[in-house]
Amino acid sequence: MSRIRLGLAFAGALGVLVAACAVHAAEPYRLGVALGFSGTGKPYSDDGLKGVEIAVAEINAAGGLLGKHPIELMVGDTRTDPKTGVSVVEGLVKDKKVRAVIGTYSSAVAIAIKPVCRANRVLHVATISNSEDITKLDFSPYTFSVVPNTYMMAKATALATAKLAREKGWKTYATIASDYAWGRSSQQLQVSLLQELVPELKLVAAYWPPLGHTAFNSFVVALMNKSPDFVLESIAGTDNDFWRRAAHDYRLFRRIETPGSLLSVVELVREKKWIRRGVHGRTRAPFFAHLDVPMMKRFVAAYRARHGSYPSDWAVMSYDSVHAIRQGVEKAASLDSEQVKDALKGLAIETTRGRLSFRAIDNQLSASAYFGRVADDPRYDFPIYADLVEFKGPDLWRPEREVLEARR
Repeated sequence: MSRIRLGLAFAGALGVLVAACAVHAAEPYRLGVALGFSGTGKPYSDDGLKGVEIAVAEINAAGGLLGKHPIELMVGDTRTDPKTGVSVVEGLVKDKKVRAVIGTYSSAVAIAIKPVCRANRVLHVATISNSEDITKLDFSPYTFSVVPNTYMMAKATALATAKLAREKGWKTYATIASDYAWGRSSQQLQVSLLQELVPELKLVAAYWPPLGHTAFNSFVVALMNKSPDFVLESIAGTDNDFWRRAAHDYRLFRRIETPGSLLSVVELVREKKWIRRGVHGRTRAPFFAHLDVPMMKRFVAAYRARHGSYPSDWAVMSYDSVHAIRQGVEKAASLDSEQVKDALKGLAIETTRGRLSFRAIDNQLSASAYFGRVADDPRYDFPIYADLVEFKGPDLWRPEREVLEARR
């Protein structure tokens, strides 16, 4: 073979090799995860990351986004602190070049990072933090919520608690809520909605432990001295663990009703030996409510195979957030965040909780809220909810006219 023909043959082979490598090494999609892996948000954030990782593994096993763009995870710890959260997300955006950020645990942190994502045209999906102000105020077209927000959860809790109050003849109540964006918003909305539904109910005390509080004895004693008919709690994460242990030790749960406590799968598993059966609680995305949904069934099987346990609400919603991004990318037929955010606006997506839609006015997913009675179930070695009521998202979310009024 002549040198010319040999050279042409080599060039042709090299061209095929380069082309093959180009197809194989398609641009990766860099996905940021900013959660509170230290501090009060650790238990929920750890589970959230597990849900994200399973979704990413599924998508990458199918070739990646659009069948050719593998997802690369970039993870940062916000430490449940707004300033740290901003710094972490700025690093993810500017140094790691992420196209989307999943986060965070704290609503205060989520609100703080929203302007960073908007300024850099990066998608922001709230998967654990759920203050309605994340999407209601200072609206960002890049921010989406896959969680029932504080208004939605408060309305579900108020509706269920009002029914119990009428049945049991309750007249007085007290509240205890963590003193930050989520706790303040949840408490104020619950009180306002209860006043509308059961105006004869009297609020006798409101307590505000700081975020990260560990010594709840004084709050428990103060509540017991007030002797209300029931207590509404808005405490989460590690704080919830300390609060509930103190309340259990003082037998508060046996003396005073606590309907609407945040009892996710994390709490149900952690407190399985001593949680009082029959107590009513609320939660955001219990796996056992949707085992008839194929996507949930697959996720639970994958989670159990990987971790040897059942997924918490936080894992469920975080898993859904990745698949929400996937479906936005597929609708846009592009990785470009500008096109993806436009595709997600008003989009109906498949989730572990069924087919849900983002509301165009605020990018809030039509996620349900759940309220039920803690009870044992022979299928599990921890209690779940009996008489579970699913309040549908469109029946709960704030009317659009009120959202518009709040933005004026």
